[in-house]
Amino acid sequence: MRKFAGFEKGVNLGGWLSQCDYSDERLDNFITENDFKTVKSWGVDHVRIPVDYNIFQDENGKTTERGFRYLDWAFEWAEKCKLGVILDLHKTAGFFFDKAQKEAGFFESEKLQERFYDLWREFTERYGKTGDDVVFELLNEVTDPSYIDAWNEIASKAIGIIRSKSKDKRIVVGSYWNNSIDALKDIDIPIDDGIVYTFHCYDPLLFTHQGAYWVDNMPSDFRIDYPGDFKEYNNAKDKFQFDFLPYYTGEKGSFSSEFFEGRFEVAVKVAEEKNVPLYCGEYGTIKLADKTSLINWYKDINAAFRKAGIARAAWSYKEVDYGLCDKELVGAIDEIIKYL
Repeated sequence: MRKFAGFEKGVNLGGWLSQCDYSDERLDNFITENDFKTVKSWGVDHVRIPVDYNIFQDENGKTTERGFRYLDWAFEWAEKCKLGVILDLHKTAGFFFDKAQKEAGFFESEKLQERFYDLWREFTERYGKTGDDVVFELLNEVTDPSYIDAWNEIASKAIGIIRSKSKDKRIVVGSYWNNSIDALKDIDIPIDDGIVYTFHCYDPLLFTHQGAYWVDNMPSDFRIDYPGDFKEYNNAKDKFQFDFLPYYTGEKGSFSSEFFEGRFEVAVKVAEEKNVPLYCGEYGTIKLADKTSLINWYKDINAAFRKAGIARAAWSYKEVDYGLCDKELVGAIDEIIKYL
């Protein structure tokens, strides 16, 4: 499996240019140059910056300058700090992984797809010659498996648009089930030396999403430790009717770095067959989790990443329920950053 050079370990800057109220106050102040310096001090080599289409396009799809000002700042700050940047289109017109935002129709509408292509044309015109330090990620977390045929076609066309202006730009592509490891095998796009496959990992979800308000049937006061034994997790799955979760089995009967090694085997196999680098664009634990358990989780998943040679970026630097620099993790962050 080829390495994702320059992007071994990073941190997401979620909640800045995506998943926010889009106010000038938010965009101007949520992330500053000092935050880039802080991230750099953690020993990472890149940041992943999620962005939403609506700060780059108006309601008719016309390009506006508003969002590009912030990206220009971000690239300048990253260059000063010697950090790479992954520009991740988190939301496009007609699609967002969170159905509550009521973006719909992208995979069926040629008009909405054209807005997607137009945005990538614009990104490529502006940032296509930024060199290896800036990477493009086409779209975050395709959801339903029924979208895969359309997504393969859309992604292939977008890659062609980027390649027409930037032959060597590295491009990150994921699959359905929210960038699931198990869906990587169904990506069907033109492969060249610049293509990178991505997945997200929040396993076991009962731990990383404990008490999460957006998870169906999840009690706000639900808490569970890591590593916990499989029986405890399976009992909670049944009790709260988490039908979307698997039953955990194994000889040890509890979680460990070997659990993650097993999960990553599928992804590594696909990446080796396709001869592409592999990137986990999101992994992390909700900050409601017990600090000791949270550190244990990061330690185990990091060991598996390093053993498999998988590049990654933790979710997330600040706020958005997972903020590594937030007050809830004071006393733990110095230990956590050892395992990013």
